[in-house]
Amino acid sequence: MKRSLIAVAATGLAITLVAAAPVGEPTSADSAAAPVADARLLASLDDATIVAIFDAANTADIETGQLAAQRGQSPEVREFGAMIARDHAAVRQMGRDLAKKLGVTPTPPANDAAPAAHATAMRELRAARGAAFDLAFLRHEVAFHQSVIDAINSTLLPAIQNAELRELVTKVAPAFEAHRLAAATLEQKLAGARR
Repeated sequence: MKRSLIAVAATGLAITLVAAAPVGEPTSADSAAAPVADARLLASLDDATIVAIFDAANTADIETGQLAAQRGQSPEVREFGAMIARDHAAVRQMGRDLAKKLGVTPTPPANDAAPAAHATAMRELRAARGAAFDLAFLRHEVAFHQSVIDAINSTLLPAIQNAELRELVTKVAPAFEAHRLAAATLEQKLAGARR
């Protein structure tokens, strides 16, 4: 279960980006696992689609954070989950406020596979209990945040047209790295305690 949860988490956002590629274009499992800026993909991403991807990524992590705040065995995981939910709610609101200001209607990519991947991750997290939940959640957070960071750097930033949207994504990107690092550190601490 741990391996499939991590795989789902790591590819969820990447699948969204691959799904945004024009229909009929070749894609591979490798491109889903590590999104790479491709001229066809970049051409298919407009600011409305990027805003939708940004919103969906934040919403997904709000949901996983809330689950950890409720179900985490350790106080550290519950606190981390609450922080994740709170931080991503704030960032999601910034994105929504900017979209409203710019008159941009978020438009999810065609054939968006991310919702199904997120539903699978949530189902697997809900099935885990105790210390196994804590570690599964933290592994999910490390993989999810790495996927988001990779997508921001290789795909989203190069495709953004609006300067204010680029500024927002650039401004919040370090927080994604901080969350990834905090999840990895806490995972190592809890895994070490179980030995």
